[in-house]
Amino acid sequence: MVEGIILLLLKSMYFFLPGYVANMSPVLFRWIPLGDRAISEKFLGSHKTWRGLIVGIIMGGIIFSLQKYLYVTEFKLWAIIDYGDFSPVLGFLMGLGALVGDAVKSYYKRKGGLKPGERWFPYDQIDFVIGGIIFSWFVYVPQAEVVLILLLVTPILHIVVNHIGYWLRIRESKW
Repeated sequence: MVEGIILLLLKSMYFFLPGYVANMSPVLFRWIPLGDRAISEKFLGSHKTWRGLIVGIIMGGIIFSLQKYLYVTEFKLWAIIDYGDFSPVLGFLMGLGALVGDAVKSYYKRKGGLKPGERWFPYDQIDFVIGGIIFSWFVYVPQAEVVLILLLVTPILHIVVNHIGYWLRIRESKW
């Protein structure tokens, strides 16, 4: 039973890998000199840029394409879906959804008077998961237990990854 839960946990996180990578991409690719213009500084803050949006969407599609390639070359252990049945559009949608979810949260943070980078638990940790899952519904609706696992595990994973980014001096804060 425990092995089954661990495998479902890993499969769920593997499924959402395009969303995870899309969410991290704006920080990882901030060195790119193009597109460093705020989408809407008034509504989203200065750190939500066109570069981050475009790079995140592209990375979501690339990661899904890699997952698809691995699936058709017999790596099926962690697959929840038959990647051969889906186009990279699912990855682009998860990436777009992850970034839109983050932008919606940023909008409400600004409306609530919270500063960029200020903690807003648990929304800072699950905003992109909600957005990525909702946008994936255009082509695939994951099982309820997959969504539940992602919503429960991602906050912990998000905090750990942000701390690592802070220690590596990629991020300015641990949150």
